Amino acid sequence: MICARRQPPNVPPMPFDATLDSMLLHHDIMQFYAAEADLLDERRFTEWLALLTPDIRYWMPLNRNVRYGETDQLSRERQDVAWFDEGYETLSQRVAQLATGIHWAEEPQSRTSHLITNLRILSATPSMADATELETKCRFLIYRNRLQDEVDILAGKRRDTLRRAESGWMIARREITLDQNVLLAKNLTTFF
Repeated sequence: MICARRQPPNVPPMPFDATLDSMLLHHDIMQFYAAEADLLDERRFTEWLALLTPDIRYWMPLNRNVRYGETDQLSRERQDVAWFDEGYETLSQRVAQLATGIHWAEEPQSRTSHLITNLRILSATPSMADATELETKCRFLIYRNRLQDEVDILAGKRRDTLRRAESGWMIARREITLDQNVLLAKNLTTFF
C-alpha cells in the first residue's frame, strides 16, 4: 500500500523538488538558529553581533491586554513604548557594556538557555532553492538563572528577516513578542 503525503489544510501540494528544497532550507535555518543560541548562551556576544546586518531593527513591543476580537491591537508599531527598539549601534553599545565586567545587572553573570522551536519559513525571495532573503517565524523559551534563586522564564514568538551574505545568514530584522505583558524579571539584559 502506498501512502500519499499529507499536506496541511489549505496548502496546495508541492512538487517533490520544491519539498526537498524547502526541507533543506528549513534545516539550514534551524542550524543557523541553533548556532546563534549557542553564541548567546556562551556569552560570545561580539560573535553574535557579526550575525546582524548594519541596518538591523531589533524590536520588542509591549504586549497589551485587549478585548476579544481586537488582537490586531496587541502591539501598535511606532505608537506604543517598546521594551527594545534598537539598531546595530545600540546593540553594539550593550555588548560593549557587558564586556566591561562592571554591569550591575550581570554581576554575577546570568546563565541562560535559549530554546528555539516551531520554525516556519513564511516567504523566501527569489525562491526556496536560491533564497537570498527570508521571512521566518518561530517560538522561543529562554531560561535564565542568576545568583542562587533568581530564575526567569521568558517565552514568546519571533519574526525575523534573514539575508544571505558571503559569510552565511544574517539577521536584518527581529520582532520579539513576549507572551507576558508584565515583565516579572528584575532586569532585561538577555538578548533574544
